[in-house]
Amino acid sequence: MNINGRISKLLLLACALLIHIPAHSQLQVVGDGGPGPVKAQHLTAELVSLSPSIAPGGTLQVGLVLTLEEHWHVYWLNAGDSGEPPKIIWTLPDGVTAGPMQFPIPSRLPLGPLMDFGYEDSVAFPVKLTAAASVKPGPIHLDAKVNWLVCREVCIPGKAHLGLNLTVSPDAAPAQPVGALGEALSLIPTPLPANAKLTVTGGKTDLVLTLITGKRETDAEFYPVDQDQIANAAPQPVEPLPDGIRLRVHHSDDLKTLPAQLHGVLKLSDTVAYDVTAPVTPGEIAPAPGSTAPGAPDTSSVTVLGAIGLAFVGGIILNLMPCVFPVLFLKGLALLQSSGEERSRLRSHGIVYTLGILVSFWAIVGVLLALRAGGSQAGWGFQLQSPVFLTLLAAGIFFFALSLAGLFDIGLSLTSVGGELAQKQGYTGSFFTGVLATVVATPCTAPLMGAAIGFALAQPAGITFAVFTALGLGLATPYLLLSFQPAWTRILPRPGAWMEIFKQITAVIFFATVIWLTYVYGSLFAGGASGGQGIYRVALLLGCFLTLAIAGWVLGKWPARWSSTIAAIVIAALGLAIPLYQPKDTTLVWTPYSQQALDQARAAGHPVFIDFTAAWCLSCQVNERAVLKSADVQHQFSKNKVTLLRADWTQYDPEITKQLASVNRSGVPTYVIYPATKNSTPDVLPELLTKSIVLTALEKDTKQ
Repeated sequence: MNINGRISKLLLLACALLIHIPAHSQLQVVGDGGPGPVKAQHLTAELVSLSPSIAPGGTLQVGLVLTLEEHWHVYWLNAGDSGEPPKIIWTLPDGVTAGPMQFPIPSRLPLGPLMDFGYEDSVAFPVKLTAAASVKPGPIHLDAKVNWLVCREVCIPGKAHLGLNLTVSPDAAPAQPVGALGEALSLIPTPLPANAKLTVTGGKTDLVLTLITGKRETDAEFYPVDQDQIANAAPQPVEPLPDGIRLRVHHSDDLKTLPAQLHGVLKLSDTVAYDVTAPVTPGEIAPAPGSTAPGAPDTSSVTVLGAIGLAFVGGIILNLMPCVFPVLFLKGLALLQSSGEERSRLRSHGIVYTLGILVSFWAIVGVLLALRAGGSQAGWGFQLQSPVFLTLLAAGIFFFALSLAGLFDIGLSLTSVGGELAQKQGYTGSFFTGVLATVVATPCTAPLMGAAIGFALAQPAGITFAVFTALGLGLATPYLLLSFQPAWTRILPRPGAWMEIFKQITAVIFFATVIWLTYVYGSLFAGGASGGQGIYRVALLLGCFLTLAIAGWVLGKWPARWSSTIAAIVIAALGLAIPLYQPKDTTLVWTPYSQQALDQARAAGHPVFIDFTAAWCLSCQVNERAVLKSADVQHQFSKNKVTLLRADWTQYDPEITKQLASVNRSGVPTYVIYPATKNSTPDVLPELLTKSIVLTALEKDTKQ
């Protein structure tokens, strides 16, 4: 919290207190010096003891019990963003001393954009009494002046005069921990067990607490004893470990330098918490896309084998994506024309093709991990944020498309489609076709890939390589199976002249890809997917050029025919209409994503839809035009007053990368709905959208 925010918070608290303080500036004190219970505003206070007697030289647990009205709360030792903890001022007989008030395990209590730490319903605060050996047997009286602050939307201070009558007796029996005080004693945070270890790493914005307990933990929260060390209201993502847990907390905005040590309570459940103190070691902190946080979907059940399985199935599905399918189909045609070859040679082609995919994936993962080791937060598709890579990719695909169109025969070596070159250089062609399949796959994210990649990028390098290897094997599997069972190619049409026509049709698909890559390249310099309408119009003009090229192909294929001439004129007219037609834009306005915009919308009680997108993400563009801009979805957005945020990841943005990680994703497309209700769990939608998916999610998440 910055200094202005803290001042505002204190002013609000002061105003609330002033409203409820009587004009004579003296709070009404309840109680007559007895144990109670006594009724005050919104709570009942009472002093209790585990036993009516204490032995000379012995100890006894007494405590303050507060029972609160529904939705009202009192505070922990560190109250959080506002408030004060209860206090007791004792007046005790000679020889009797009272230890500090002890605080049971607290809870996080959100209040608008703030976060308090405290207790609702009821709570007991134990205090340990010690009687000196010299204390004479007989009755004694303990006098207590109690102060508290009880809050809901407003805060009301309270005071009570309480007391306990005890007996000092050498025959005092050991007290049993029963009742509210006994329960509170069981909830006092304890020191870490001897076999447990806590380390704290401090980064530029976060502190990462790694607790090793010897068993897998699934939940954790950290409550600092010292104020202004962490951002109290920020989510605290957790990452379960096989032998413990890793917890990430965000620095307070007031924290200018890392603290020497971190002291607080590490809560693992409502009944288990540890009082911890650990030195803070400065270091680089990697993002945690596989983590879960309060208010985020729980993916802690994802295991290494589960992520590998998801990646493999996602890789198979990736073959059906528009960016990859033409390459796979061309390889199927290669099998048709080479069906006369020995089966062992066909299998070798499949293995070499698979090797080309795997080597490409390994290269991508190696670069990605190197970037992350250098402090960059890169994710799937990161290479499409590079103008140099886009230039090389667009030029290579354009060159390949010209060959498919029949201008020259480089396609023979690249795709192994028949002929003498395929026999001499077929293995090279198969390998580089695998490389091409990987390259054109990077703009796409298939179903199941998001969770697998998000998990992989939060793991050690070995697991990351294993998950991406499974993804590559999934991508290679369809062709690999065809090469081992060439009889399955019977499902494809028989070889013939149609294959040449199909190659030319495929060239059109790749030319369209070049247009899209040109748009992406321009978007890197013109505001990305959320802006750059000029770049969008350029893309439409290039689409016109492509359509005119198709019209020219029709004239060349069927020369001197009226039917072909009329068809070419119609196609050319449609092409000219692409850049000239300007439909009226009735779509709703999307606001650029920022954490502040998200927080403001949620604080105002509005549902929020975040579109994580990028100009280079083909799936994103399809989802946007086919689903998000549809009349039905737009109507529901407007009807339910949904705040629309667009997180444009065309160029690297650390804030967007961090938000992706908070919902367990590391790439785009990603779509998240935050319901209107406070502290609600965000709803992460599938990578491929339909109107039904979005409308169903909106109906569920916008209910009040």
